[in-house]
Amino acid sequence: MNCPNFKKCGGCQLQNMDYDRQLRFKQAQVVKLLGRFHRVSNIIGMKDPTHYRNKVQAAFGERGGKLISGVYQSSTHKIVPVDDCLIEDKIADSIIVTVRKLATSFKMRAFNDTTMRGFLRHVLVKRGFVSGQVMVVLVTNDGEFKSSRSFINALLQRHPEITTIVRNINTRRTSMVLGEKSEVLYGDGYIEENLGGFRFRISPKAFYQINPVQTQVLYGKAVEFADLKGNETVVDAYCGTGTIGIFMSKNAGKVIGVELNSDAVNDAKHNAKLNGVKNIEFYNADAGKFMVEMAELKMKADVVVTDPPRAGCSLEFLHSVLKLAPEKVVYISCNPKTLARDLKTLINGGYKVKKIQPVDMFPFTEHIETVCLLSK
Repeated sequence: MNCPNFKKCGGCQLQNMDYDRQLRFKQAQVVKLLGRFHRVSNIIGMKDPTHYRNKVQAAFGERGGKLISGVYQSSTHKIVPVDDCLIEDKIADSIIVTVRKLATSFKMRAFNDTTMRGFLRHVLVKRGFVSGQVMVVLVTNDGEFKSSRSFINALLQRHPEITTIVRNINTRRTSMVLGEKSEVLYGDGYIEENLGGFRFRISPKAFYQINPVQTQVLYGKAVEFADLKGNETVVDAYCGTGTIGIFMSKNAGKVIGVELNSDAVNDAKHNAKLNGVKNIEFYNADAGKFMVEMAELKMKADVVVTDPPRAGCSLEFLHSVLKLAPEKVVYISCNPKTLARDLKTLINGGYKVKKIQPVDMFPFTEHIETVCLLSK
């Protein structure tokens, strides 16, 4: 795989290795960091490790008076122009190129975060690989979207596969892509995707795993490790839009999902309804505080599933797990370094690591997902 942007972009750190070697490299890293806790199973790779990203975003800028779009160079604010990428969805890439061409013909200016002037900031495309539904989010400065109807019609004419278009307004000087305010310009304002026999709603701000093929593998492992018999209470901490909890609900007595992001909780409730899942409840709260309250009220949990961000779990959260004292903890990690740190705390609190399974969610990058089972 040769990418012309490899040295400039910095997104795919392992482009210089063939795929088998990447898997060996990642396996060795997990063994080095986690091997002292338990034997590490062989990493599960992909049959086709290309074009797996179902979410693609591009930043817009100007160079030599021309509109450019692409990705920010690693650790900088410099845009590397990209038309197609070996790990991004091809349809999403082609839509972004069309948006750039249309923006040029509609005389749109790119937003400049030094002067805080200009209009178009980013374009975000999310595509359901199974459902085929496509969402386009145009992230703009505020002010009138001139000729918006003509722009949308022209975009839909070239890409009839688009099912919804949303304008998101971001007026701040920030590295965050999305602002607070959104308006639906076409369609429902969200898409739906199928995963593991369930349907999920994905809104512009909702977190949804970006590699659907490996997500099914990852969540399948989490369900396998939980080994539910049908009457257990499962707490899904950092539950996001409820995907893991809904996966677990088939085999559990009751699932409690806890999430701080209120948009995600609304999506999670909708997803439960969409799938007719009756044994799940979602709470908009801090998961750690929520579990401490459960323990104080003498409420029990048999399994706690946690899928934290790259920074791992906070010490307060881990202490809340120890206080609630479930029989099993299924920890889904996107960073083996912070997983190693957190496992020490759980082991000191009376848990033992039983299984460690790495999954390659992000081929050609250095990121590694790991599912880990701990028991009391």
